[in-house]
Amino acid sequence: MALDHDLLSIQEARDLADSAYQAQLIWKHATQEEVDRVCTAMADAAYAASAQLGQMAHDETGFGIVAHKKLKNEFGSRVVWESIKDIKTVGIIHHDPQRRIYDIAWPVGVIAALIPSTNPTSTAMYKIIIAVKARDAMVIAPHPSAARCTYETTRIMQQAAEKAGAPPNLITCMQHISLPGTQELLKHKFVRLILATGGSAMVKVAHSVGKPAYGVGPGNVPAYVDRSADLEKAARYIVNSKAFDCSTICASEQSVIADQPIADKLKQLMIAEGAYFASEEQTDRLRKLLFHPNGAINTATVGKPAQTVAGMAGFSIPQSARVIVTPLQITGQDEPLSREKLTTVLAWYEEDGWEAGCDRSIELIMFGGRGHTQVIHATDENVIMAFGLEKPVFRILVNTMGTLGAVGLTTGLMPSMTLGSGGVGGSITGDNITVHHLYNIKRLAYETTPPPQAALRGPQPASAAVSNTQDIETLVQQVVQEIINQTK
Repeated sequence: MALDHDLLSIQEARDLADSAYQAQLIWKHATQEEVDRVCTAMADAAYAASAQLGQMAHDETGFGIVAHKKLKNEFGSRVVWESIKDIKTVGIIHHDPQRRIYDIAWPVGVIAALIPSTNPTSTAMYKIIIAVKARDAMVIAPHPSAARCTYETTRIMQQAAEKAGAPPNLITCMQHISLPGTQELLKHKFVRLILATGGSAMVKVAHSVGKPAYGVGPGNVPAYVDRSADLEKAARYIVNSKAFDCSTICASEQSVIADQPIADKLKQLMIAEGAYFASEEQTDRLRKLLFHPNGAINTATVGKPAQTVAGMAGFSIPQSARVIVTPLQITGQDEPLSREKLTTVLAWYEEDGWEAGCDRSIELIMFGGRGHTQVIHATDENVIMAFGLEKPVFRILVNTMGTLGAVGLTTGLMPSMTLGSGGVGGSITGDNITVHHLYNIKRLAYETTPPPQAALRGPQPASAAVSNTQDIETLVQQVVQEIINQTK
């Protein structure tokens, strides 16, 4: 008898949440030494499997480039672990002797993790490591189109964790994937927090459950190239960043805004790096191909090489081309290509002066990239700081690749595969999500200031009760003076 898939998925979600809860009850008593030993083992196992899992992800989803997926896996395992390995997450993590406060780390509990199809193995690695470091358990809900490679990633890391001393079922992954099953996981009584990485619809579901959730918004990342920029470097970085894994990282550049005096030179330098500038007719074909009339992206184009995208649009480009650049004039609903494009198509604008470049950047950010990321290539510090102060995003990347800079590989930002977009982008934080977000802090606080005498007085006889407004004002003044005297 065939069993109902949705019911199987719902029951699996319940079972995994229950088993994760039991494992976390054990793991929350782990010492810092035990936590770090287990995390090291998991990171090493994931790093060793980076090539295998990158190939699996490519084969299953059809997205991106195998070598780039391997690099993302190495980042999600070893680089992430190196960034947090020395952070204390057990017991007293900070003491302020002057204020007489002790900060004590306390795990959140069971975390439900939603994993995207665009980065299905590297995101799983990163989330597992930061959760276990915080002494949490994690149940992973993979994207249906990447279920096998995400499950295999989880299996490898759980196996390594158990060998290093972690309890069974501390990290698990759903295999029967359905929307009702995922919703059951998110709503389960033992799930304390949701860590959602993926498309807007997925993040919206996570936020609608009524539990604490870290979600990320879309990234419609503009890259402004100022007349003061190192143009050769800017061209090299922009083309390579957009081409990286066929633009499946949400921080990849979506539009270039070229300062007019240097636009022609930048264009030629980008062509030398592998950019193909589309004609008006080809650009119109791409408009119709990449987006449906309602503005939704055509998923068949996601994560595809430039030649594949061009072929789908009905024209051919040289084999040397790595990205297709579409010259545009306007931004917003009437220009589909001004949206986020999770594929090898890059918009191109020309503006005269950094002020106009700033305005265009804000238009693009407000049209689908609020709170996410802005890239600027410049050497004029005044221009750089103006962009940093004015843009409604939480990562302003200077003279680096958007793709690798935002996640923290080429910048000093915390290495992360989940990039918060702050309140303006519908997220609870604008941070790169890391281990600090997955544990709570208890505070043990000693008295530092004796209470005012007015707070210690016993009941007053009726005859002594304050009878008018003037007496009340006098009493308030006396209490305030006592507090001032005690704090001198």
